[in-house]
Amino acid sequence: MSTVARAPKIGTLLTAMVTPFDASGAVDYKEAARLARALIGQGNDGLVISGTTGESPALEDDETIALVRAVKESLGDSGSVVAGAGSYNTPHAVEMTERVIEAGADAVLSVVPYYSKPTQDGMLRHFGAIAEAATKPVIIYNIPHRTGMNMLPATLVELANRYETIAGVKESTGDSSQFCAILRDRPKGFGFWSGDDHQFLPSLAVGGDGLIGVASHLCAKEFKEIFTAYRSGDVARAAQIHLSLGPLFGALFATSSPIPVKWAMQQLGFNVGDCRSPLGVMPGDLKARLGPLIEPYRPRFA
Repeated sequence: MSTVARAPKIGTLLTAMVTPFDASGAVDYKEAARLARALIGQGNDGLVISGTTGESPALEDDETIALVRAVKESLGDSGSVVAGAGSYNTPHAVEMTERVIEAGADAVLSVVPYYSKPTQDGMLRHFGAIAEAATKPVIIYNIPHRTGMNMLPATLVELANRYETIAGVKESTGDSSQFCAILRDRPKGFGFWSGDDHQFLPSLAVGGDGLIGVASHLCAKEFKEIFTAYRSGDVARAAQIHLSLGPLFGALFATSSPIPVKWAMQQLGFNVGDCRSPLGVMPGDLKARLGPLIEPYRPRFA
């Protein structure tokens, strides 16, 4: 069994970064590096590269590897890089886990296999193979509304107890009872990141550790303030900030993500391009709704 530190310095606040494409539709690695530096400069502790928000299903394997390498070389030790390497094909997931680590990733994000609807035993076998191959921490990404299957808390905890490389979870079920079951039974040092911006404060209330977010492209400062206020006992202040972000959360997820956040970053001066097919374009009515909500963040990227 591979062993790594169970409590890696991945960070509290990570942004699942969009993937920039140039006018021809190719990955713009230079712009990805620029965006990565800007996001760390706004207060993010690290970035997830080639996750859902990074349009991982639309990226070729070699593009993912080159993207991870470009971002890590740009950031150095200023921020952690977590690389999406999941697949519904176990050998492919193992291969990509090894490749992103070789490219410089500090940790791996591996999604519950989608489409094939694996059983809980199948998940144990799939992630067991990944854990055995990994020489860096693996964060399991549980997002049933995209994958079609929910990894039950008992399965997740069993994996964490079997393998030190299974170092945490990005939890996107939206089910507070599932949050509680994981946080009650997890082994020491096992990380819990909310995978939904609007669940960040509720997850902190039951013992969560952080957020892997989308709105944090814009409002990393506010998320850090929520965390600091809550941990210092100022729950009212944390709630006030969280509630103030509600309209932004709503607009950023009013259609398939990452369409809105990618449009928002275009307006703020980043040449990230449009989403690749099969995702569509930003609806006109949503531009009118989101546009005013991003204006307060414009000076941060000037």
